[in-house]
Amino acid sequence: MDTTSQPPQIGDPSTQTGQTVAAVVARFPGVVSERPSPPGEAVVSVDAAHWAEVARWLHDEGGFKFLSDLCGVDWPHRRPRFDVVCTLTDLGTPARIRVVVGVDGEPPAAPSVTGIWPGANWFEREAYDMFGIVFQGHPDLTRILMPDEWEGYPLRKDYSVGKVPVEYKHLSPGH
Repeated sequence: MDTTSQPPQIGDPSTQTGQTVAAVVARFPGVVSERPSPPGEAVVSVDAAHWAEVARWLHDEGGFKFLSDLCGVDWPHRRPRFDVVCTLTDLGTPARIRVVVGVDGEPPAAPSVTGIWPGANWFEREAYDMFGIVFQGHPDLTRILMPDEWEGYPLRKDYSVGKVPVEYKHLSPGH
């Protein structure tokens, strides 16, 4: 039987992701912890002060070369109030891991990971624009969805649309 045209066998992504979770928790004790998650999913929490170091390890040692998504979440009655949630993918397996980085402060801040995953650039700008999360070391942390003169952060749960008139200024010449 000719096996040269057969695709390479890929291990079970959930097993490989579980091994990665165990490895990252062991590598960063007290900084990374496993979170409860549905079967077949892997979720870890990372201390914001160590996020850049853990991200570099996940990329270089864990094999997660692709940042699929990064977003902000507002939990107004919890500390830390905000989460930065990243979904990372190992395209070779294709294992996935979700990383939750709790951030607080005024403004809430976390290290930028654009130097590790360049695709984080726009995701971080969106989280900044919508939630006010500052990504330290970001190359161009400016608004991406809202006009530059917009005040406030529309996806914060304490943002009141009723007190801010929704008006856009024409930026076209002659208007």
